This record gives sequence, C-alpha cells and structure tokens, in this order.
Amino acid sequence: MQLPDPSERPYATPEIVGPKVRRLLARNPSPFTYTGTQTYLVGDGTDVAVIDPGPADEEHLRAILDALGDARLAAICCTHTHRDHSPGAAPLAARTGAPVIGCAALTLADDGPRADAAFDPDYRPDRVLTDGESLSGDGWTLTALATPGHTSNHLCFALEETGALFTGDHVMGWSTSVVSPPDGDMSAYLASLARLYERKQDTVYFPAHGPVVEKPHQLVRGMLGHRRARERQILRQIAAGHTRVEEMVPAMYKGLDERLFPAAGRSVLAHLIDLERRAMVRREEETWRVLEE
Repeated sequence: MQLPDPSERPYATPEIVGPKVRRLLARNPSPFTYTGTQTYLVGDGTDVAVIDPGPADEEHLRAILDALGDARLAAICCTHTHRDHSPGAAPLAARTGAPVIGCAALTLADDGPRADAAFDPDYRPDRVLTDGESLSGDGWTLTALATPGHTSNHLCFALEETGALFTGDHVMGWSTSVVSPPDGDMSAYLASLARLYERKQDTVYFPAHGPVVEKPHQLVRGMLGHRRARERQILRQIAAGHTRVEEMVPAMYKGLDERLFPAAGRSVLAHLIDLERRAMVRREEETWRVLEE
C-alpha cells in the first residue's frame, strides 16, 4: 500500500476524534506502522488517561505533555509492548508521575521480521490489568479486554461512557495485523476477533494505526472471512506443490510491497500452525503437506 505523504500528516497536533477522545500521531511512519503510531488521550475533565504513548520520541512526548494542559495524567495505558507502542511510557511517567497501567511485560529475543525488530525490553508496568478490570477518572472508565493473538499480552480498552474501543494492533484501520510466531498465535487471534464481533456495545474503534473504524462489526466480520479465505488459499498452495512458506507468499500476496514479504510469511506460518493443531496439515521439516480427510 502506498503511504500518504508524511508532510500532509498532523504530527504533534492533537485532533478531537470522538467524545472524550483526542488523538496524537507519532512521527514514525513505515510500511508496518502506516502513517505512525496513534496515541489517544481519554477524558475531558480534570484528569485523563493516555493510551499507547508510542516511541520514546522527544517531539511526540512534548506533544502529549502540551495536550494535557492543566489536566492531571491519571494513567499511561499500553495495549502491548512492541517498540512502536510502549517505549514512551517510561519517560512520560518520569515527567508526570503517572502510573503505567495496562498490559503485562513481555520480551522475546526474536519475534520474527518486523520494522521495530522486537518487544520493548524496558517496559515496567505499575499495574497489570486482567481481562474485565477497569480504571476510571473524571468522567471516563476504561475496561481492559484481553485480546491475545497479535501478541500474547495484547489488550484492548473499552471506553464505557461512549461505546468506543481502543484496539491497538488487534484491529487496525488500514491493514490486517501481523501474527508472528512464536508469540503471535493465529488460533488466539481468531478467537479474539470472534469475541469482539460478539460485543455489540462497541460502536466505533480507535486503532493504533490507520483511520477510525466507524463500522466495526462489519470490518471484523470481513476480517474473519479474510482469515478463512487465507486458510483455503494456503491449502490450495500446498496442493499445487508450493510446500514452503517462502514459495507461498509471492503467489498469495500479489502486489504487496516486497519489504513486507517476511512479515506476511510469519502470518502464513501462524495459519499453518493453526491448521496443524486442527489436524489439517502436517509439517515435514521446512515443508508442509495436507492431511487426507
């Protein structure tokens, strides 16, 4: 996908995107992050929460602090700990005294080929939210939803007062999410998508990358269908003799920027692992074959 011209993006400029919600865009555009990581400020009263403070970039940190104005920062919330999401938490906490509340810490030496290479090793939450736990401030309540798949520690946050859901990288407004083993898990990702589809109270999604999702259930239904179509495509590829992941990707992702082939390969691998669990395929060293019914 062609990225928009960075000069046209509102970096370091707060935008009101919904009731009680402002958005700040970090200047870290890439083929993996689209126009950059979107940080959200939740609340319009005496205190606010920040969701996904983004990279530890001085321009972005100053923009967050400026956007706070006279309000107290009550919580710094992270959906997960990839390096484009959580590194800004520590310096923002140091400057404001706000606690870091949200996903659990998670560090792997290798999470496959990504633009940001790895998890954030310096993330230290003051409080880990489990599924269904909430935190609140002046006129706002955020409830954590465990949505593993993209990462095992991924959370979404529901703003109870408005029906908004902050979806991090689980559901993005511009692309499907990379699911990269060993931590990324396609079985868990599909179950998390199905869970969101059942939540009829969510009327709008605010993702960490890409535009606001104004028809969330329609999008999630399409994403579930897309993943099932990928499964069928993989099975056809194996039947056609393309038994290695690196052979499947160019045939399956025609027109995709080749810089994204390694990441696409990780999602294909995640699908294959899911299919193997369901006894539909079997791994034979670096190749795969379809099991007979």
